Amino acid sequence: MSQKDQAPIKANKRPEDAPQRSGGPGHGPMVAPGEKAANFRTSLKRLLHELRPQRVRIIIAIMFGVAGVTLSVVGPKILGQATTMLLAGFLGKQFSPNMTREQVIEAVQSQGNGDLADLLRSMDFVPGQGVDFNAIGMILLTVLVLYLISGVASYVQAYVLNDAVQQSILTMRQKVSAKIDRLPLSYFDNQPRGELLSRVTNDIDNVSQTLQQTLSQLLNSLLMVVGVLAMMFWISPTLALVALVSVPVAMVMVSIIGKRSQVLFKANWKSTGDLNAHIEEAYTGHSLVKVFGRQKEVAAQFEKRNQELYTAAFGSQFISGLMMPIMMLVGNLNYVVIAVIGGLRVASGTMTIGDVQAFIQYSRQFTQPLTQVASMANLMQSGVASAERVFELMDADEMTPEPGGSLPEVRGHVTFSDVDFSYSPDKPLINDLDLEALPGQTVAIVGPTGAGKTTLVNLLMRFYDLDGGAITMDGVDIATVPRADVRRNIGMVLQDTWLFGGTIRDNIAYGRPGASEEDIIRAATATFVDRFVHSLPEGYDTVIDEEGSNISAGEKQLVTIARAFLADPALLILDEATSSVDTRTELLVQQAMSALRHGRTSFVIAHRLSTIRDADLILVMEQGAIVEQGTHDELLAAGGAYHDLYQSQFSAAVTT
Repeated sequence: MSQKDQAPIKANKRPEDAPQRSGGPGHGPMVAPGEKAANFRTSLKRLLHELRPQRVRIIIAIMFGVAGVTLSVVGPKILGQATTMLLAGFLGKQFSPNMTREQVIEAVQSQGNGDLADLLRSMDFVPGQGVDFNAIGMILLTVLVLYLISGVASYVQAYVLNDAVQQSILTMRQKVSAKIDRLPLSYFDNQPRGELLSRVTNDIDNVSQTLQQTLSQLLNSLLMVVGVLAMMFWISPTLALVALVSVPVAMVMVSIIGKRSQVLFKANWKSTGDLNAHIEEAYTGHSLVKVFGRQKEVAAQFEKRNQELYTAAFGSQFISGLMMPIMMLVGNLNYVVIAVIGGLRVASGTMTIGDVQAFIQYSRQFTQPLTQVASMANLMQSGVASAERVFELMDADEMTPEPGGSLPEVRGHVTFSDVDFSYSPDKPLINDLDLEALPGQTVAIVGPTGAGKTTLVNLLMRFYDLDGGAITMDGVDIATVPRADVRRNIGMVLQDTWLFGGTIRDNIAYGRPGASEEDIIRAATATFVDRFVHSLPEGYDTVIDEEGSNISAGEKQLVTIARAFLADPALLILDEATSSVDTRTELLVQQAMSALRHGRTSFVIAHRLSTIRDADLILVMEQGAIVEQGTHDELLAAGGAYHDLYQSQFSAAVTT
């Protein structure tokens, strides 16, 4: 088909009462973040599943943990022997060496001192022989070596386990980053940026901190409970059963407080995301806030959200903080009961004083891990609440899978065939739209705000998928090829400029990685960037700050145009590309755009109709429908919608 044989463009079959929808993104309904709270056990199980690739490291950590705990729990038992030997030597010194052990016990019993006789029966002493400090010294040296080895094993265990945790968090961040790349643009339209950033940064950091601080301690606590419990049953099953009474009490307390604090921690992190979203919005638009004098309203909103965060944070920390004192109370009561019963058993001769001393140490070691587990429940509740929010992001609906096709060398023949699209199912925007742009044509799209102009090019860029119909590029349906292949052949200059923190040279070269210095200078010269760059202190090496405030809005737009020029695309999309430049610069940019558009299919979205007079084809859109099409002169002569738009811009208002 020749360029003269332009394909007819059908008027869309659109219901007259269809609601309007803005053509650009960012106008969808705001979705409250985290409105579905995942089950705690499910989220915890999934969080632990993230550690599965590190199971070899975790197994090694467990092995070192078992070794460290085993050596640690044996220590009190051995120290108890030293205490028993010390008391035996002290008592043995009090009796004549001419008597045997049995004679001493019988003599004490005959004197009516039965308690002392029972104590002597439980001890291995030699009458007349004092304390064997050499034997006690060897015992203390043995315990010291055991504790040193236990400390080394615990250090290795903590190192390996923390490495496993950080590797898992690294993988989680990579998954989230990859997930964001697979999310459709509609997801970002419906999410406050501050809330999304809070999930990606604050929540993941909180998960990392939780796992790093709790996993190692939790493993050690569980191993310590098992080891200490085994030693307690070995020394005295009766006292061990008494100590176990505290376990169900602790579990009930943890369960009651945990359920309540989980809800509050969820609210805590949701409030954090809301506050971050408000701060990000207020900071980004701080100039506008000051212009309209809305500082008090913004401050009031901040105070409200800050108060909500304070209430949620105070409640969650206070409720979860009750675990530690309650567990300490249970442990102290348990300690008192064991001390009383142990003292009676020593007096009756059924236990040695060393075993009672060791058992009291074990009872403290037994309640300490339980107290640690209870205190760690504070962090665990907070971490799982953050993990829920991260998993909600990771479970969000993705873009349709990338097909395996490929585009041939693109010449720029673009067709829209029976295209249907809506941002919301109950609000249709585009129905049965047909158009054809031939290679090298400049197609201008005009119309009132919300007509669907930006939506049209968003569909061409595959930012959104069609509800029906097809868009082809040189005869290939763009839905059958990867999105990257489509976008690789399209250059886009938006009304809202985007420059990253870096030099002007780097920002221009972003359009084509690996471009030579000559290519960058050529693109800058063609788009008149070169004219103002030489007035800057560092020239092309001038660093643009984060807000781009060291160059004007028009200069920023020129840099983005130079970036598109350097990319040398087959198709070009200009979305109000000259809206930020002054009238004189606009004339220069129009010359650059003419050179840029030469030999390329171009779609130009414009409100300033003076910029598209030379377009090969002008489409006039209203409410997602193409109501007129033709050249500038043809549409003016027709006296329709385009004529009205033109007159509204160039006819001076008459006042009387």
